[in-house]
Amino acid sequence: MQEITKKNSRVWSRLGQRGTVCGVALLEILESMENAYVLTADLGHTSGLDRVMQKFPQRFINVGISEQNLVGTAAGLALDGGVAFATTFATFLTMRSYEQIRHNAGYQEANVKLIGTSAGFAIGMFGNTHYSYEDIALMRVIPNMVVVSPADATEAYLAIHQAAVYQGPVYIRLSDGLNTAIVHSESYAFEIGKAELLNQGKDIAIIAVGGVVHEAINAVEKLQALGINPTLINMHTIKPLDEAMLYELRDYRALITVEEHSIIGGLGSAVAEYMMGISHTTQLFRIGIQDKFVHPGEQGYVKSSNGLDAEGIYAYVKRVAESFGSDA
Repeated sequence: MQEITKKNSRVWSRLGQRGTVCGVALLEILESMENAYVLTADLGHTSGLDRVMQKFPQRFINVGISEQNLVGTAAGLALDGGVAFATTFATFLTMRSYEQIRHNAGYQEANVKLIGTSAGFAIGMFGNTHYSYEDIALMRVIPNMVVVSPADATEAYLAIHQAAVYQGPVYIRLSDGLNTAIVHSESYAFEIGKAELLNQGKDIAIIAVGGVVHEAINAVEKLQALGINPTLINMHTIKPLDEAMLYELRDYRALITVEEHSIIGGLGSAVAEYMMGISHTTQLFRIGIQDKFVHPGEQGYVKSSNGLDAEGIYAYVKRVAESFGSDA
C-alpha cells in the first residue's frame, strides 16, 4: 500500500476503504480543530474513516443504520459549539433524514456538514434504491444550506476543508467511485460560491458540475477539433450560484447545463431561475436525467445511456451549434 500523504490524497479516489480523500481531509480537520466531530451511519470503513476511528474514538460516532439519528446527533453537537461532519450514502442521507436536515440543520443554521457519498450512479448495480439523482434539488431548497458538488478528489478535499470553517450547514455531494478522474492540479484554488472557468469560448457555454465535469472537458476537446469552441464552466457550488459568472454569459446564444442528476430542481433549474431575470435571448438546454427512473447498471453505462458521457455531451452541443449555423 502506497503511503498516504496530504499531497497524494488529493488525486486518490474519493471513496473506498483506505486512503480516501474524505477520510484524509476529515482526519486533518480533527487534528486541527478540537471541536470537530465525525459521524457516520454504519459506513465508516466504506467512507475511508478507519484512521479517524482509531485516532479520535471520542470524536467519532457511528449511529448505525439510523440516518435520522445521524443528523439529529450532528445537529446537537453543532448547536453545543461543535462542527459536526455527518457522512453516509447520499440517497439515504438526503431522503431518510430530510426533516432533521430541514429543521435541525437548516432552520437552526447549525454547523452541520453533510457529506453524501456514492451520489448519482456511483453505487452501480445496486440500482435506483441506492441512486441519488434528486439530492441537489432536495438540499438547495432548504434555506441557509450550501450545496457543493466537487469535480474530482482535489476539489472534494478542498471543499471539505472549507466547509469546516464555513458558518452554517453545508451539503457536499461526492458522485464518483474508486477511479475518480483528475481535473485539477495541486495548485488549484477552490472557493465556495466561485465557479471555475475551464475554457473561454464564445456564443455557447457548457456549465457542468460534479463527476461529469471531466466528461465535459473531453467533449470540448472533440468539439474544438470541429472548430466549435464553447466556454466551459465548472459550477461546483450550486448554492449559492456564482451569479457574477453567469451574468457574463447573458449575451450568449445558448447555455447547456450538464449534471448527473435530474433536470428537475438541479443545476439546470438553478441556472434557468437566475438567467430568466437577466436575459431574454439566451436559450437554455439541460443535459441530465429526464423525469424517469433510469435503467440500472454500472455508473459508466448509466451515464452513457443518458447522454452524460463525453460522446453524449459532444453530440448534444454539436447539434445546438449547428442549429445556430454558427461555429460558436
